[in-house]
Amino acid sequence: MLQAGIVGLPNVGKSTLFNALTRTRKAEAANYPFCTKEPNVGIVEVPDERLEPLQQIANTKVIIPAAIEIVDIAGLIKGASQGEGLGNKFLSNIRTVDAIIHVVRCFEDDDILHSLETVDPIRDIEVINTELILADMESVQGQIDKNQKKVKSHDKEAAVNVAVLERILKHLNESKPAITLDLTEDEMFRAKQFGLLTIKPIIYACNVGENDLLAGGDNQYVQKVKEFVKKHHGADSCVISAKVESELIDLSREEARQFLKELGVKDSGVSGLIRATYNLLGLASYFTAGEKEVRAWTFRKGMKAPECAGVIHTDFEKGFIKAEVVSYDDLMKAGSIQAAKEAGKYRLEGKDYVFQDGDVVLFRFNK
Repeated sequence: MLQAGIVGLPNVGKSTLFNALTRTRKAEAANYPFCTKEPNVGIVEVPDERLEPLQQIANTKVIIPAAIEIVDIAGLIKGASQGEGLGNKFLSNIRTVDAIIHVVRCFEDDDILHSLETVDPIRDIEVINTELILADMESVQGQIDKNQKKVKSHDKEAAVNVAVLERILKHLNESKPAITLDLTEDEMFRAKQFGLLTIKPIIYACNVGENDLLAGGDNQYVQKVKEFVKKHHGADSCVISAKVESELIDLSREEARQFLKELGVKDSGVSGLIRATYNLLGLASYFTAGEKEVRAWTFRKGMKAPECAGVIHTDFEKGFIKAEVVSYDDLMKAGSIQAAKEAGKYRLEGKDYVFQDGDVVLFRFNK
């Protein structure tokens, strides 16, 4: 299962957000730096509004959503790349995740300490990115040195690696994360093998207070973050209220909806963050729908039918014959599988079919 790591300065709401995402109280959320020392890991269900309509069509009581793994990583401070604070632990933990959720404090609260004393989300973003870039520069230089030794032995792959690494190092020296460097498909593949921190896809979560949730888009901090990360990192951002969501943990779904309704909002932003992270990881969902259950299955975008069948069981991939497929939208318009067949929207797809998000599927395979 792919992982997304929650990062940020101390006391920006990382652990509170982790608890909200996982609907647990697993992570300690306290008003002092480094209350998170060891990473907390939790499974997060991916909200999908398509599941309930499919449940009605399939006439089943069981819904199983897709899921991803979230890691709550210790807060980082200036100097982490040199081992300050929990820097070495932070950097080693972030290397293992596939994508990054960077939580940025966008609210004022005199009762909650800020590790840098004042609220300034752009400064906070730059502190963390600087440490990640410095760590990458050291790593890249080391890999250049190793590959140059191989070049002397006429290793062609090493020569290509050196060329890519030197381009990345130059880019990092300009205080730019590696992910913003214009690389060919082959160069990007190589870059991802180098274990760089700044090559990981990232989304910025603007953590606002309860009073700002309704007017999240008007929050001056949120606007600054949105513009800054788009311009300098080519990244997206979203507005969340970890505090509001943390109050929903012990409520049922219906109670949570009512609570948010009373606040005048449909969502605290966390559901949107989960979906955005799912997309950031390059993931999508297809569905199986029957009397036993309706289930969302996770696949990497671009996967073909046999690989997607293997998500359910390796035997499905080995014995793959055909996939019976109808898109979610076509099924909803038809109202039933039978009606979709009569409308010519239900089709058989072979081994070369590239699965699409929202496909509703039944696999045919040799046992």
